[in-house]
Amino acid sequence: MNFKSHIPNFITVLNLISGSFAVILLFRGCLTEAALFIGLAAVLDFLDGFVAKLLNAKSIIGKELDSLADVVSFGLVPALFLFMLMENSVRDNASNLSNAIPYISLAIAGFSALRLAKFNIDTRQTVSFLGLPTPANAILIISFVIVASYSKDSAIGMLFSNTILQVIVVFISCYLLVSEIPMFSLKFKTFGLKGNEIRYAFLLISAALIIGLGWVGIFFTIIVYIVMSLIFNH
Repeated sequence: MNFKSHIPNFITVLNLISGSFAVILLFRGCLTEAALFIGLAAVLDFLDGFVAKLLNAKSIIGKELDSLADVVSFGLVPALFLFMLMENSVRDNASNLSNAIPYISLAIAGFSALRLAKFNIDTRQTVSFLGLPTPANAILIISFVIVASYSKDSAIGMLFSNTILQVIVVFISCYLLVSEIPMFSLKFKTFGLKGNEIRYAFLLISAALIIGLGWVGIFFTIIVYIVMSLIFNH
């Protein structure tokens, strides 16, 4: 095995390390910094596949390693983000039932692992996805938590701080991860407009949302991704 075949796997390991840093930062209460490390992990997750294709260095071990990294960065980490938010939401209620509610968030880690295992053996997901990809789900959950944590005085911040909504988000997230809903891929085979209309439209809408709304915009980019997939990818 030559040196270049190790480069994509090295990038994948960096993805895993970024997710591990995010866990440490979460324990220290640094939500924004942890979120930025997951953003870095998402970039690395894209790069490892891109580099593997560029170098013709795809391998079975690379595919398995990618899923192992993703289950930490895009499965465990968003589950922990939501766990901490839900724990804060029920802190004033001393009942045993309410104190158990935050543990529901850990289902996101389990369903992310299931989604990744299914993806590895599903030959239908070569050019598009079935179900919400784990990086997109992680961005959805983490931006939800950031908005709820740092925009408490806004209407949407107060809405996202509602424990019932948080539980609903867990169930919706888990369903989307393992659903059979077709989702378009953001990987470009060519950069021409033809055949990439939906991708360019999504990127333009996302840029406008993020520039205009910040973390709220990041949350809504994933909502837009899901809606556009439902409309255009059937």
